[in-house]
Formats: sequence, C-alpha cells, structure tokens
Amino acid sequence: NLRVSIVTENFILSGYRFPDYSLLQCLVSAFRPTNETGNFWTHFLPIFVFAFHFLEIFEWEGAPTPGDPFFYPAWNYFIGVFYLLLASSLAHLLNSMSLIIREICFFVDYGTIKLPSLVSSSPSSSSTSLLYRYAVRTLVFLLPFFISSTPVFYRLLSPLPSPPCPTLPAPPPPPTMASFFYRHCFWLLVSALFNISKVPERFSPGNFDIWGHSHQWFHCCTFLSILDELHMIKVEMRALLLHPSLVLSPAAPPELPGPTLSSTYGVMMLLQGCIASIIIWFGRCAYQIYAPQQKLLKTQ
Repeated sequence: NLRVSIVTENFILSGYRFPDYSLLQCLVSAFRPTNETGNFWTHFLPIFVFAFHFLEIFEWEGAPTPGDPFFYPAWNYFIGVFYLLLASSLAHLLNSMSLIIREICFFVDYGTIKLPSLVSSSPSSSSTSLLYRYAVRTLVFLLPFFISSTPVFYRLLSPLPSPPCPTLPAPPPPPTMASFFYRHCFWLLVSALFNISKVPERFSPGNFDIWGHSHQWFHCCTFLSILDELHMIKVEMRALLLHPSLVLSPAAPPELPGPTLSSTYGVMMLLQGCIASIIIWFGRCAYQIYAPQQKLLKTQ
C-alpha cells in the first residue's frame, strides 16, 4: 500500500494516522492513542515549563524592565526555543493531513533547529539504510551545538577576573555554570543515542507503538538539554547583571556596545527569512514529488 510505505517506521507496527485527515481530525488525535500522540505532548507541554523558568529572570531584585535592551538577547533566545517546541509539536500533530503537508511540517520543524537540517528531511532513496539516515540527521542536528557553544568553551577555559575590590562578594563558583553545561551535553548525547538506535522499540517491536518509543525519549532528552542551557544562561546573566566586573575581563573595553534592536531582533528576522525562503523552495519540490501520489491516494 502506498500510504503504508511512506508513513510507517521500522519497529512501529500500529497506531499510524495516514495522510488523509482533516484539520479537526488532527486536533482531536492529540487526545487519542496514536504513535504521534506522545510526540506531540512531549514538546507541547515543555513550552509552559520553559516559559515558567524563563520568566523568573524578570523577578530578580534589581533587574531592569522586561523591555530593557539588556534582555533583548534573552527574548530572542526565548522566541527561538518557543518556535522550536511549537513547530515540533504541531508538525507531529498536523502531518497526517496530506503527504505534501507532512513534508512541509517537518521542513518547518527542522528549520527551527537550523537551516542545514532541511537537507536531511528531503526524500531519500530506498537503498539508504535506516541507521545511516538517522545517524546523518542526528549529526546535522548537533551541528548548532558546536557553533553556539564556542563562547561557552571560551568561558570555561578562561580564568575569571579577580574582584577589583576585596570587599566585593566572591564570584559564583565556576562549577555552577559548568555543571549545567556538562549536563546539557549529557542530555544531547543521550538524545542522539535514542534517535540513532531506535531503542526500545528495536528490541520489542509493537510494544512501544503508542508510548515509550525512541522519538518520545528523544524529545524528552532534547528538552532537558534546553532547560539546562537556560539555567546556564541565567547563571551568566545574573552574574553580569549584579557584578559585571566579575564576568568581563579587565582587558575588555571600558564600555562595550550593548544589544540593539538591529543586532538582536534584526539578525533573528533576517535568519528566519532565509529559512522561510528555503522552506518554500523545498515545499515546492515536495509538491512536485507528492502531488501525483496524493491524487492516487484519494482514488484508493
């Protein structure tokens, strides 16, 4: 059956929604036992957990107002994570409307992680093994980690400047930020292992079709890594807010340029525009590939 060959995954034997659902049926399916139910909730509920921990920064004593330029980078980070979790949950919820919408859903999903992931979601030849496909996709997902963590590596390897005055309180112990970062790395590694190995369903096909299959654990571990990343950022923000002289090197310029709308929101909108243009391009390719097959499905 054409629908089965396109939608099914190895080791998942039941619980599938095939690409002929209406929008209402997709929304209702969030409360029915399908193999996508857990995939939806494991990234939709974390939106509220993440928002709760993020909004705590505005309750700090002496913190500026939420609209202050000091918080521009934090708001950009929040918007990015919010968009990532929402796009992922909606992709799993709405992907059964049609084959074309299924592809576009995951183009958007991978696009929220970073631009090169779109390549890994394009149709692949049947000769490519399942393990190799998921290994490549996982490695592409990990690419932003090495790029965005460069300042963290510098921070961990650089000694903290000495307090300019002995009466000032001591800086936060380095292991505080480091511990969050190492735990963040641990959760990323575990999530990659789940995504590549397809455990536990690989060892017990059919028993984890609805709850507990590898993609749900992948979602949980990636969110735990995001949460530790947020805690790590909050540690540095609080230190910078309370004692900037204990965070910035004495060799730094006396007045560093602060965040601006163009250097934060402007850059974010530029990148999102680039990602959107590539999603549109891939969407057109998906339409050309799957439109004939979608018509065939309607006749079956």
